[in-house]
Amino acid sequence: MHLATLRRYPVKSMLGEEVAQAEMTERGLAGDRVRAVLDVATGKIASAKNPRLWRGLLAIEGVGVPGDEELSRLLGREVRLIDVPPDGAEFERSVPERVLAEGIEAEVPYTVGRLGGAAPEGTFFDFAPLHLVSTSAIARVGALSPRGTVEALRYRPNLVIGTVEEGFLENDWVGRRLRIGDVAEIEVIVPSPRCAIPTLAHGELGRDTDALRTVARHNRVPVLDMGPQPCLGVYARVTRPGRIAQGDPVRLVA
Repeated sequence: MHLATLRRYPVKSMLGEEVAQAEMTERGLAGDRVRAVLDVATGKIASAKNPRLWRGLLAIEGVGVPGDEELSRLLGREVRLIDVPPDGAEFERSVPERVLAEGIEAEVPYTVGRLGGAAPEGTFFDFAPLHLVSTSAIARVGALSPRGTVEALRYRPNLVIGTVEEGFLENDWVGRRLRIGDVAEIEVIVPSPRCAIPTLAHGELGRDTDALRTVARHNRVPVLDMGPQPCLGVYARVTRPGRIAQGDPVRLVA
């Protein structure tokens, strides 16, 4: 295995950038999710997991972000760009099956989550500081999809791990550690339950509802106390910091 792609997302839910190398600490990749958009009216963190309100974030470059006034105009709500989460910061996650059934304009039920259940305090991660997916899993979803392909960036991974075996390999990595390069190590915590985000337009990349439908049909995995969920990729924490780079070897060490 090897590190095929390395990506970070400077502003939560905005477009990310591919980098050749990055420092990885217990807070994740340097420069990843260092800022977020705050909805002034509700005090919640804006997340494209609620596409009716915030899918516009996925049309904005996370590097060179416009100021608050311009952001508010683009998003149609008064917002502020922040670099420190408010106490008890929350975000909304629309029920993805209802988004698929009723469309991105519909008011559908949502759950409210708190940031960083498995991340250091003061970060903007929904759950954990790293998200990774294998090329095998992406290839499998693509092969099962009507288009015959799917783009990894729809799932917003930090690390795309180049693999040669077929299928959803990372399901079996939960509870195990991976070494990236000579020093850095991560521990895989849990499969990544998918929301509506993969179905949305990402910059010039158009919508693809099958990016979620295919996963829901072919890879439902138990997640914590949530029961079986449509999953692709896994969340991880950093157990040994280090600098990582595209092309680094990756291997299971425990």
